[in-house]
Amino acid sequence: MSNLIPLGAVITMMGLLGLIWCIYKVARARKQGLSDEELRAVMQTTVGLNLGALLLSAVGLMMVVLGIILA
Repeated sequence: MSNLIPLGAVITMMGLLGLIWCIYKVARARKQGLSDEELRAVMQTTVGLNLGALLLSAVGLMMVVLGIILA
């Protein structure tokens, strides 16, 4: 169970990096001055990645908490 905490921390960091990347991608698209339809298309592809990154981060945090409880 001692490996659960570092593994969870790594998974959480991967999720956070995914969230930061999604924020960067949408911010860059907004700065480009795209039309509404083009911006909507970028955001639609980013929403799935954003939810996946959020899920990954949450699972990592659950692993860290579970490792702390079991340690």
